Amino acid sequence: MKDILIAPNTTIREAMKLLDKTSQGCLVVVDDEEKLLGTLTDGDLRRAILAGNGFSISIQSIYNKNPYTLKIAAYTKEEAENLLRTKKVNLIPIINSDNRVVDLITWSLFDGVESSYKGKNIGQVPVVIMAGGKGTRLEPFTKILPKSLIPIHDEPIIEHIIKRFIAIGCQDYYLTVNYKSRIMKAYFEELNPDYEVHFIEEQEPLGTAGSLRFLIEKLDEPFFVTNCDIIVKSDYASLYEFHVKNDYDVTLVASAKEYIIPYGTCELNGSGYLSHINEKPSYEFLVNVGLYVLNPDVLSIIPKNKFYHITHMIEDLKKAGKKIGVFPIDDDAWIDIGQWAVYQKAVEQLEL
Repeated sequence: MKDILIAPNTTIREAMKLLDKTSQGCLVVVDDEEKLLGTLTDGDLRRAILAGNGFSISIQSIYNKNPYTLKIAAYTKEEAENLLRTKKVNLIPIINSDNRVVDLITWSLFDGVESSYKGKNIGQVPVVIMAGGKGTRLEPFTKILPKSLIPIHDEPIIEHIIKRFIAIGCQDYYLTVNYKSRIMKAYFEELNPDYEVHFIEEQEPLGTAGSLRFLIEKLDEPFFVTNCDIIVKSDYASLYEFHVKNDYDVTLVASAKEYIIPYGTCELNGSGYLSHINEKPSYEFLVNVGLYVLNPDVLSIIPKNKFYHITHMIEDLKKAGKKIGVFPIDDDAWIDIGQWAVYQKAVEQLEL
């Protein structure tokens, strides 16, 4: 329970990291005496970030100050389960007469009852994995193997990616291939997986979105698209529901990054004189990680047989008046395996 209790002066960034470490999708906000102040969900954090709040501000103004609660020794297991189910929450604080949090009710207490947050199966949602690139940042390995088959522990990158989608029920995979495509096909033929794999072969490199045009009329529901050299440790079911609920045409996943310049930066006034010096300033960004949810009708905007990145597609869709959503995640939830500088770190993060 201690891992779920946080103070109201916790920053958005700190809260995101704490949520990533829990399996509940919810934190409990308490004062110094562990008296209940409210609850904070991943949805609360996303709304705050998308409203323009910085990652370094506190959660004071964004957490739910009127959460559902139960009084100690004054409820039945059936009442607790019914409250979780009807209110669609993942966690209920148990409080005593002094409003102090003494316990928590979560879905894990109910065998056979599926949480609305964790382990949710969203059904047969297609997944497209863009696996046709040369992977020049991972040379010399990619002189021999396609980058999606570079091993992490006992499995290639692409199997780590697929397993995260299998966990939410996805069974239908489209792999766009070009560079060393025969090796990719041979690998999956030998693997003989219990999920469906379809290959979309580019005759020449078409960028990060050009080959998606081949899927027109093959897909009739929103689907995932992911690069083959990233692993996102986030709740894919919540991402998909976020996309559908908000009626977006495209949703991209963005990592909350903070960059600190290790020098004092000089600010000038209008006359060219020094105004002031910012000592080691920090800047916050949302960085596109390479994981998306797309509606099938957006594919028609992709030109035929033309090199075309997904960033081009998003810009063209914006010009056409389409809705583009952003799903923020913590920076620790994104592993970019596409360069040697971070490959070893990725191996350590994915220790079995």
